[in-house]
Amino acid sequence: MAPTSQAPNTKDEKGLSYADAGVSIDAGDALVDRIKPMVKSTRRPGADGTIGGFGGAFDLKAAGYTDPILISGTDGVGTKLRIAIDTGRLDTVGIDLVAMCANDVLANGAEPLFFLDYYATGKLTSDNAAAVVSGIAEGCRQAGCALVGGETAEMPGMYEGDDFDLAGFVVGAVERDAMLPRHADMDAGDMLIGLESSGPHSNGYSLIRKIVERSGLDWNDPAPFADAPLAESLLTPTRLYIESLLPLIREGLVSGLAHITGGGLTDNTPRMLPDGLVPEFDFGAWDRPAVFKWLQETGGVAEEEMRRAFNCGIGMVLCVKPDDMPAVLLRLEDAGERAHVIGQLKRLASCT
Repeated sequence: MAPTSQAPNTKDEKGLSYADAGVSIDAGDALVDRIKPMVKSTRRPGADGTIGGFGGAFDLKAAGYTDPILISGTDGVGTKLRIAIDTGRLDTVGIDLVAMCANDVLANGAEPLFFLDYYATGKLTSDNAAAVVSGIAEGCRQAGCALVGGETAEMPGMYEGDDFDLAGFVVGAVERDAMLPRHADMDAGDMLIGLESSGPHSNGYSLIRKIVERSGLDWNDPAPFADAPLAESLLTPTRLYIESLLPLIREGLVSGLAHITGGGLTDNTPRMLPDGLVPEFDFGAWDRPAVFKWLQETGGVAEEEMRRAFNCGIGMVLCVKPDDMPAVLLRLEDAGERAHVIGQLKRLASCT
């Protein structure tokens, strides 16, 4: 006898739907419609700024490249998201997401071309997701890259309450002969220029949250180091350096860039250098922003730990020739950057 299927008892129970399991396809479709204008606002040559298909296309020829190397990067926002979620301030973490990715590919000399995001949550709330995507679109506009698509995943059982996570993916391009770093052009005596950060950017927030817990302050309390609530101050978005640095890169005025993220100046700057050269910093060359002073004093954080956990006020480091330094500093000032000469390269004694 052939086996019979077990049908639901229609008198006592109904057949299950995806919505019964906690996933709303309709809510996802509605969100796509809601964010389409945000995506369209990031349109640039090479991308049409549409969303909703299975992939995003980019035309390198339309973007003006002739012999390009593609540079890709991916990153997240880290536990800075915890502050955003707990306080409901969701409109800036998308800028962080783009900046952490776009500044990384810039360090290879690449122009960020297009961006995709991944937003995962337990239950999709349109207002929350739209606030996050609005920040992503703003970050893309600041970076000059197109938001060509992404993925919204509703996963009940994986995330509780309003919790969500973010990941970003960027692809940039650089002409083959303009790639950074250019190790052959680096030598002892080359100068290091630091561009100011807007605060901790998106690194060290597990330690920051621990320090805030020790301080006894509430997120809505006034920040001891700024004229704003504590959460708002600590959610200041990561700066993007693309607009001010791309012209200098393309003119050959920069031989290396270091994006100062986790690991700080001491761990990130050597990543752009060839064997035999090391950075020699003047840590008194810039005024450390008040937020870092407060974090260090409140948390009793050792100086060496501060320099490795945080950017301490410098978000990007440039390596330039001494003869080019005055012109580069003037160009950076004209671009709205606050730049400081923070050190120079020296040769290891064993490599002389």
